[in-house]
Amino acid sequence: MNIPITEELKEIFKEIVDKNLSIDEWGFIESDDMFQTKLFEGGFDNTEREFTFSYYGEQEYWFQLSLDTIQEIVDGVPHSIIGRRPTN
Repeated sequence: MNIPITEELKEIFKEIVDKNLSIDEWGFIESDDMFQTKLFEGGFDNTEREFTFSYYGEQEYWFQLSLDTIQEIVDGVPHSIIGRRPTN
């Protein structure tokens, strides 16, 4: 499933970039629910060394992105985000 890059998601990504933290600094404040909006919930996962999110559309989908990819999206570089269904 393609996850829509909505203004809601862009605001989360802008907040991440604006914090201006390194990957190691993100690792110290690891939290899987640091960012919560109507359709998205997520945060930094130090094991994955990426940001992991849930998207709550008609069904729940998971996706993860690197800090570099988040920066590119904020900068306006086109990206497709592919979500996967949670495993039980």
